[in-house]
Amino acid sequence: MESEDDFKEFIINGDKKFVPHLSIDCVIFGFHNNLLKVLLLKWGKIDGWSLPGGHVLRGENVEDSAYRILKERTGLTEIYLQQFKTFGKPKRTGNALELLFKSSGVNTNIKSWLLDRFISIGYYALVDFSKVMPTADWLSEKCAWHDINKIPPMLFDHNEIVEEALKSLKFAIYHQPLGYNLLPERFTLPQLQKMYETILNKKLDRRNFQKKILSLGILNRLEERMKIGPHRSPFVYSYNKEKYEAALKEGISFSF
Repeated sequence: MESEDDFKEFIINGDKKFVPHLSIDCVIFGFHNNLLKVLLLKWGKIDGWSLPGGHVLRGENVEDSAYRILKERTGLTEIYLQQFKTFGKPKRTGNALELLFKSSGVNTNIKSWLLDRFISIGYYALVDFSKVMPTADWLSEKCAWHDINKIPPMLFDHNEIVEEALKSLKFAIYHQPLGYNLLPERFTLPQLQKMYETILNKKLDRRNFQKKILSLGILNRLEERMKIGPHRSPFVYSYNKEKYEAALKEGISFSF
């Protein structure tokens, strides 16, 4: 939004442009320094954090809306995206919007489509942390990464949405090879194992993990090693994109 007048126009007539009663919330996961992180927005006019989200344009495919929102917040176009749950509690927005209106000088008694009940479609996205350019939206003053274990209390029902997204990710990692989206292009098996351990929140046996991950046939071992300590120089690997995409489509059975 370019001005307060634009914001007021959005509040009153935004439903002419966007589908009413429907929103999208995105849980964007990244993996950095052996930590699973989530990208959050710090609101500018009221004190609070939230997930990146937005509305569906009239005539726009819902999934295209999610990709559009993700591109605006991360700068990325190639993102692993998965719809995981719909959220529709009657008063899930609380009083955050009324506070936003008041802080913007908008009459809180105004009739606005934003104050109607909204059903939100939850998506989680997996991104390469190093490639993301965190970008705040017009409501926010900051877009920043947070450790999954140190997420602040958020506006609306967004803490619940993150919890549900993490549950879905933990389930999916047993059935789909998701590391391609979270790791850099070149990595070691210890790095890959640490990613799995961080998401699942449990320690995995090294030999068993390596045997099973290599049996999937989705990794290429490169002719180089990465020195990570005295007497420790593991081989570097990359994903075989063709085999990875086939496994992603067909699914895998990966138990520990």
